[in-house]
Amino acid sequence: MNTKVILLVVGLLIGGLVGFLTRPQSSEIKLGPIELNVTTNQAADPNDPVTSSQWQHIAIFSAIGALVGIGAGFVIDQRKA
Repeated sequence: MNTKVILLVVGLLIGGLVGFLTRPQSSEIKLGPIELNVTTNQAADPNDPVTSSQWQHIAIFSAIGALVGIGAGFVIDQRKA
């Protein structure tokens, strides 16, 4: 398989795992058209349900991991040539 693709997937998975483990503790309250979101600096308990702001946190970390992985793939392919 292509080195870039493998490192992209590995970076995506590691980024997602780091994002999940470091997601901030958050709670959401929805009352009709009013939505209240409270976030703290502490890491959330892994057994707590994931809120929409926590999904954004996980997605950002996954994207950063994917970029690092694909960048490492390009560097390794350049060194092979």
